[in-house]
Amino acid sequence: MSPRSLQALCLMSFFLADVRDGLGPFLGIFLTGRHWSPDEIGFVMTCGGIAGLLATLPAGVIADATRHKRVIVLLGCLVITVATLLLWYSNQAWTVMFSQVVVGVAAAFIGPTVSGITLGLTGQQAFHRQMGRNEAWSHAGNTLAAVCAGFAAWFWGLGTVFILMTAMAVCAATAALAIRSEDIDDDVARGLEERHQNPESMSLWQLARQPALFFTGLTLLLFHLANAALLPMLSMRAASMAGTVNPGLYAAATVVISQLVMVPVAIYVSGCVEKYGYPRLIMAALLILPLRAAIASAFSAPLFVIPVQIFDGLAAGILGVAVPGYVVSLLRGSGHVNAGQSVVMLMQGIGAALSPAITGLIAARYSYGAAFATLGAIALLALLLWWSTTSIKTRQVWDD
Repeated sequence: MSPRSLQALCLMSFFLADVRDGLGPFLGIFLTGRHWSPDEIGFVMTCGGIAGLLATLPAGVIADATRHKRVIVLLGCLVITVATLLLWYSNQAWTVMFSQVVVGVAAAFIGPTVSGITLGLTGQQAFHRQMGRNEAWSHAGNTLAAVCAGFAAWFWGLGTVFILMTAMAVCAATAALAIRSEDIDDDVARGLEERHQNPESMSLWQLARQPALFFTGLTLLLFHLANAALLPMLSMRAASMAGTVNPGLYAAATVVISQLVMVPVAIYVSGCVEKYGYPRLIMAALLILPLRAAIASAFSAPLFVIPVQIFDGLAAGILGVAVPGYVVSLLRGSGHVNAGQSVVMLMQGIGAALSPAITGLIAARYSYGAAFATLGAIALLALLLWWSTTSIKTRQVWDD
């Protein structure tokens, strides 16, 4: 492992945090300020999510096959930046739709590519620890970007968010170029530990039909169906309560609170994998989401964003490390680790894409409280599915 390349990888993760999602939670604020309704915003976000999930599996396959992973990251930064800047010049429906579709597709390629670069630099044994560092740096980047964006939006308006995202994209591209391509073992990056292993030992169809991989993906589909729209809905609810709080500052605060929690959680979880195992860590994250949704549903006062986002930081910090590591351990030696990551990301993306549209409709026709209650019920279903799946595995171990 090259210390220089690993340091550059951490910096790349830091700056990519503000680039991958475009405007992120500020999109709802930006469009609400231009008189878009919650269901219209939810529909546009869903279209971007659908485009991203359609690109997810091809992105994982390409991440396994390519020997130019840094180029994918560079192109992703460029495309996302240009597509997001389009929103500043026009907020017509077709422009916003095009922008979110392009951002969704480009972001889909970054996730498995960064995972592949990490695995290629560290190998199987050190992967989860480096993923913990990546996640910690990523959350720190999100925190800094949110603080800067929040205060800049407060003093100078939301237009400064576009400038900040562009600057972060340039820095992310620079960090990607600092990773030495010769330090990335492309065979190890796809899950092979020895060069004589046959990279076609498992077909992609066989990969998609792996029971453990399928149930992991299905659980995370439900998790993101319950989780993806919660933060945008919090921001839109604040924007709809005129005079209560500055919407841009509120959106920044929601991000900062959760990201500050994610940094130590990611580092802590990366050191606990050997002790607790991936399934238990994922279970812990699933336990948190129903509590978060319940608080958001029962209390609308801005102050209650603090416990809501603390819980978000706990769950996301755990899953950010545990899920990629779990998939790598499941597909060890298959030669299709990044494709496997993409299968899980695809199912996560289905949930995340549907979440804004469903909750947007519920919020528009009923109330924000009803939307948050629905998210909590879905979160409980995800928890029940994972508990059932892991219980069956445990019983099979005892029977054997």
